[in-house]
Amino acid sequence: MSKIQASEVLKPFRVLDLSRVRAGPNCVRILTDFGADVIRIEPPQGVDPNEAMFAANRQGGDFQNLNRNKRSLTLNLKKPGALEVFFKLVQTADVVVENWRPDVKTKLGLDYESLAKVNPRIILASISGFGQSGPYVSRPGFDQIMQGMGGLMSVTGSPESGPFRAGLAVADMSAGLYAAIGILLALIERERSGKGQWVHSSLLHSQIAMMDFQVSRYLNDGDIPTREGNDHPTSSPMGLFNAIDGVFNIGAAGQGNWKRLCELLGRPEWLDEPDFKTEKLRVTNRARLSEMLDQVFRTNTVHYWVQALNDAGVPAGPVYDVPQVFEDEQVKALGVVHTLPNVNGKDMHYITQPMTLERTPPKVVTAAPGWGEHTDEVLAEIGYDEQQIKSLHEQGVV
Repeated sequence: MSKIQASEVLKPFRVLDLSRVRAGPNCVRILTDFGADVIRIEPPQGVDPNEAMFAANRQGGDFQNLNRNKRSLTLNLKKPGALEVFFKLVQTADVVVENWRPDVKTKLGLDYESLAKVNPRIILASISGFGQSGPYVSRPGFDQIMQGMGGLMSVTGSPESGPFRAGLAVADMSAGLYAAIGILLALIERERSGKGQWVHSSLLHSQIAMMDFQVSRYLNDGDIPTREGNDHPTSSPMGLFNAIDGVFNIGAAGQGNWKRLCELLGRPEWLDEPDFKTEKLRVTNRARLSEMLDQVFRTNTVHYWVQALNDAGVPAGPVYDVPQVFEDEQVKALGVVHTLPNVNGKDMHYITQPMTLERTPPKVVTAAPGWGEHTDEVLAEIGYDEQQIKSLHEQGVV
């Protein structure tokens, strides 16, 4: 089998993927969909006691979606001789990605300094829970822990509900995205300097960065964000409203949208209402305004209001469950889902990259690999002959 080629963008680059679970594989998925030759390096079956967390159900949708377009090589890094194999791979590679706890790579001899001695152009991307230094550096980190410590849970939910976790892995996914951006920047910088470097992101820092305007409000204005339920903390009317047959979102932020909304609803007198004159006043008097709006919205259906509001230039949309998301005509037009058969011939559905390069688009061209599916192939590429490969298998190195 030849190298997997999903796109021309990153075709010259080889990535060694030591990562697992979500943040690291999400980072590498971006690189492989844009054409990098990604070799997923994982312990042989039965070696890692936590393998059920990240690799057991290889034909499941989550593993397939995270690890498409990759090749797989098994390597037991704790076995004598394994580092020799790995460093031979590093000589051929541009990027190594790992999301172990920070001390693990040093114990294994795979820290940046060690890799750079083998290949000065190598870029090491490290994703961790708490970063590569500081008092929490040795703590294990998971997404929900970071949602709590990064402030997200303090602004998620209603005033009565108490803290809520977001329904998706915000810290994991954003840490992976930031790491991918860092890798691409390091590759660009390497064109000038000829040198690699160490890139790292953390779930905690990434989660705080994703808080964006909420933390900026506090740091610069002393405004402590609180849980506002489905209402926007600084804009109104913006949130969830009730039609006769369900709920829908509107985003009538700013004076222009507010004027268009009042005109559409046939309530021009609201524009002169003292409590609603400015955005700040509409936020202060949100409860009264929302009740008045609901009285109007309850006279017709969600479909009617979403269409009417958008026609009037006021942002609005339905609230879908997951099946409804994929029935939407715009989602279909965007090509969000791509279907391929897995190794067993079963159709698997993959979420495509949300950014498009028109001339060199990202693609999903192969299902996620079987465990060690490409081990012998990759070893042969870096110079091992048939007898040497057989010996590595017998020793349990691969």
